[in-house]
Amino acid sequence: MTIKNYGQITIELDYKNAPITAKHFEKLAKEGLLDGTDFIRMQEGFVLQGGANSKSTETIKGEFSSNGVNNKIEHKTGVISMARSSDPNSASTQFFIVLSDDAQPSLDGNYAAFGRITEGWDVIEKICSDIKANGGFSNDYYGAAMGFLSEENYIKIESVKMVD
Repeated sequence: MTIKNYGQITIELDYKNAPITAKHFEKLAKEGLLDGTDFIRMQEGFVLQGGANSKSTETIKGEFSSNGVNNKIEHKTGVISMARSSDPNSASTQFFIVLSDDAQPSLDGNYAAFGRITEGWDVIEKICSDIKANGGFSNDYYGAAMGFLSEENYIKIESVKMVD
C-alpha cells in the first residue's frame, strides 16, 4: 500500500482465519478499487481507518465470533480489520489498522480482522503524529469525538497492490 507523501506499508493477509475477508481485500486491490481512496479517521490509541470513497458497494459476511465465525486473530497493534455499519455483514471497502493493544477488548469478536502490517509501521506512526499535530478533525461534535477528519485533511491511499 502506497500512501501519498508518506511511503509504503506491507500487509500480510490471513487466509486461514479470515478467508472471505482476505479474498475480498485481495479482489479490491487487484481491481484497483482501493487506489485513490482515503484514510478518513484516526482515533489516537485506537484505529486509523481508510478505504473510504471507493466505487465498490459489494459487501461480505462478517468473519467474527458474534456473527458465528471462529476468527482467531486478535485486534492487537498492527492488525488490519474491516470496518462496517451496525449490520454484521456490511463490510465493503473500509478497513482499519489497530493502533494499540488497548483497542482489543472492544474489537475482538465484533470485527473481521484479516491480516497485519509487516513493514511500514513508521509510516502509520508518522500519519498519526501529523494528524495529531495538525488537527484537521471534523467540526461537528460526533465527527470530532470519533476521530473523523475534515475532507480537506484526508490522507490519500495512492495504490494497493498484491505481491507474491
